[in-house]
Amino acid sequence: MLRIAVLCLIICAALSGCLSYPAPYYQKQEPIPKNAWNYNFRPLFKFEITDSASRYQPYFIVQHTQAYPYNNLWMWIYIKTPGDSIIKKERVNITLAAPNGQWLGRGLGAIYEERVAVDLGDSVRFNRNGLYEIALEQNMRVNPLPEVLHIGFRLEKAALR
Repeated sequence: MLRIAVLCLIICAALSGCLSYPAPYYQKQEPIPKNAWNYNFRPLFKFEITDSASRYQPYFIVQHTQAYPYNNLWMWIYIKTPGDSIIKKERVNITLAAPNGQWLGRGLGAIYEERVAVDLGDSVRFNRNGLYEIALEQNMRVNPLPEVLHIGFRLEKAALR
């Protein structure tokens, strides 16, 4: 009887991992040195688009501790598109907590991870095949920004409308 219960738990745990998010086209996360994000540390994400006819949805992934002192995260996004020498710059605000202070992301113990869909506006539509580069810089008033563990970028192919 105990074996059956353990087997059921293992199967449920395995299946719950399969039911989370669709497979990404690209995903990478960078650890933040000493869990304190300095203005000078700009994680760079490079990825190749080979199907410019498809639509893509970009996401930012923020992993922080329960002790993160703010309910949001302002970032500068630096975007270099294929064939361009000019780097476009956008400022985005990532909401990490509800107005009542409850974290919006998934939590495990004292660590939370928020995956936020972002509209980069007309800056980048991934409408050209080639290498794209996206760099992220924290833009809060505090430097270094404490209790940030990882920052990431994820790209999913979007469903056709």
